[in-house]
Amino acid sequence: MTFEIGIMTFGEVTEDPITGRRPSPRRRVRETIEQARVADEVGLDVFGVGEHHRTDFVGSAPTILLAAAAEATERIRLTSSVTVLGSEDPVRVWEQFATIDLLSAGRAEIIAGRGSYTESFPLFGYDLKDYADLFREKLDLLLKIREQNPLTWSGRFRAPLVDADIAPRADGDTIPIWVGVGGSPASAVSTGTLGLPMALALLLGPVTSHQPTVELYRAAAEKAGHDPAALPISINVHGYVGRTSQEARETMYPYFAKGMMENNHQRGAGFQLSRAAFDAQASPGSGLLVGSTQEVIDKLLTYHELYGINRAIIQMGFGGMPQKEHLEAIERLGTEVAPVVRRETAVTAGVPA
Repeated sequence: MTFEIGIMTFGEVTEDPITGRRPSPRRRVRETIEQARVADEVGLDVFGVGEHHRTDFVGSAPTILLAAAAEATERIRLTSSVTVLGSEDPVRVWEQFATIDLLSAGRAEIIAGRGSYTESFPLFGYDLKDYADLFREKLDLLLKIREQNPLTWSGRFRAPLVDADIAPRADGDTIPIWVGVGGSPASAVSTGTLGLPMALALLLGPVTSHQPTVELYRAAAEKAGHDPAALPISINVHGYVGRTSQEARETMYPYFAKGMMENNHQRGAGFQLSRAAFDAQASPGSGLLVGSTQEVIDKLLTYHELYGINRAIIQMGFGGMPQKEHLEAIERLGTEVAPVVRRETAVTAGVPA
């Protein structure tokens, strides 16, 4: 499998820690589409939008943003990152992503997750005590919708379907469905058992954090009769690509720290991230993908060696980084980082570059 590199955004509406100004939601929406367009132009493989239902994000309807991105791009894959499936209707999720797939000529995919931000559950009338059961049942339904039409199905949390015609269908044979996993052993095992691609999220911590998770995933896949070597794994991580190591850290730190305080989970419930702690997380042994082009290349290759990943999606600009700096980092990622990582991983896999 060719190594894929992409970006994702939550579209934060956060006060700039340097200027004190807060961008308007309209501006953030337009900037999100511009990020997709630039990522496509510089040769990146994936563009993702996260789902959040709060006023400090513009991503409450990611499918609409992805549909707009479909019209602004030509080649890049368009994904959720993630779809909070437990508080969604899988029928509607399928309809929306199948429509994006038609608009984009087959470039849509879904990363389904339980969601670390839980404001959508009470908003749409779900009880958080059913958090795990909601995800399991709705993932089962979403997979069945992908596999067959018309469909007869019943469960606990929605009305049954009887010979239901669910349309439109995908532009091609199918729509890829990944499962977002934050490190939960049970999530890794269930995803491997289903034989679905796994999107690992690493916020902070050692670069080796997910080794047990990956081992459980592959063991469960093999036990269920799937070929672990054929199942894609991605790492979704925060980062920034600068001209130099120092510039990257100086640019990213104030925005990332602001985002961790204001945007992380519930407003005001974040935590103070000191500069020393941030620099430690940017070191070669820790998870953040921040630094010069070569540093980011080296860490991506480390992730590939440790986990055998086939994809990396980097969240650059978290905390409301200005668009100019954000786009510059996207361009470096696409033109300077991605070609080297693809070439090096192709060589180690024995694939002609």
